[in-house]
Amino acid sequence: MDFQHIQIVLFTTFGLILVLIVYFVMRQILSYQRKRDEQEHRERTQVTFVVDTFHDLMSKLKEKERELEALRSRAEERASSVELYNENIIQSVPSGVVSFDQDLRITRINHAALAILGLSEAETIGKTSAEIFQSPIREMIADRKVLERAETAYTCGSGKRLWIGLALSPLKDSVPSVIGHLLVFTDLTELKAFQSQKELRDRLSTLGEMSAGIAHELRNPMAVISGYTRILSKKVDDPLRPAVAAINKEIMVMDRIIGDFLTFARPADPVFGKIDLADLLKSCVETIEESAQNIRILMDAPAEIMIRADEVFMRQAISNLLQNAVEAMPEGGEINISCAVEGDKRLLTLADTGHGIPENIRDKIFLPFYTTKEHGTGLGLAIVHKIIVSHNGAISVDSSPQGTAFTIVFPKEVVVNNLS
Repeated sequence: MDFQHIQIVLFTTFGLILVLIVYFVMRQILSYQRKRDEQEHRERTQVTFVVDTFHDLMSKLKEKERELEALRSRAEERASSVELYNENIIQSVPSGVVSFDQDLRITRINHAALAILGLSEAETIGKTSAEIFQSPIREMIADRKVLERAETAYTCGSGKRLWIGLALSPLKDSVPSVIGHLLVFTDLTELKAFQSQKELRDRLSTLGEMSAGIAHELRNPMAVISGYTRILSKKVDDPLRPAVAAINKEIMVMDRIIGDFLTFARPADPVFGKIDLADLLKSCVETIEESAQNIRILMDAPAEIMIRADEVFMRQAISNLLQNAVEAMPEGGEINISCAVEGDKRLLTLADTGHGIPENIRDKIFLPFYTTKEHGTGLGLAIVHKIIVSHNGAISVDSSPQGTAFTIVFPKEVVVNNLS
């Protein structure tokens, strides 16, 4: 074998080896590439899974968040509805309701409480009980004692006098812990006045029945004494005539007292008729003006205020009140007569500028034989009260050192709505 042939063989062998080397290298490269692609695919698959899982979780979280938001909104609406409902209840009850915090500062007050006290919400919220309430309620609140039921006379800051029924209790939360105090109160003024009028009516009715017999028994011997006095006056000498005249004068006074007594004791059976209240007032004023020296009488009574009443009885009642007003102003003054309409009721007020009625005797002025006048019988206002009560009305008095006002209330049943 020659050298050229050997070269060819070697070249061929070398070429085969080189091809084998390239083959194995390429195979390794392809294998590595395949493994790398598989690894990348696995990694992409894992990342995709993680991303998809994350997106799924976020979607579920957002859905739960929306559900929670809806629940929160419903809870807020329900809480707001409950709070509004509770507020409506508190504001609708006719009793006054006031809540205080632990420092006795007002946190809430309803419309009824403001109306009774004559205050506004701006004047009360945030203020302490001592700044708003007067004695004795102020001291009751300050004591922080539980009061299930109490009644007391109360004068507002404006001077308005009331009779208050109240209850005091701790204010608790849902735990429950004491977070403040609660005051609930009611204006009992009209109820107390009604009870007082009823008690007085019952007492006067019983007294009237007893008094009628006594008055008749007194009048009989008085008539005998008067007869003997007239005979005596014709037979005594001149020096004794003044004494007999004095006896006659006292007998006349006693006869007048007995007459008033019988008027009071006699059952009041009014004969109802249609009366123009303004005309009746004018007539009574014209009668009293003759004895009302240095007294100015002002009247604000619109025409056609028609009521059903006994004209004689009602004239007597109004005349008695006007006479009392005149006697309360010996040095002169002013009488104001006014009428007002409150729903189905008619109110007649007679006010003077006299010395007033002391507070300690105001509850006694309608009692028979109670008088502060030197020559009074104490039956005038008792008769007035009896007449008004017989008309199913009511009479009240409001007095101060600046004057006295009597108010007569005519109820619906004595008010005439049809003027024809």
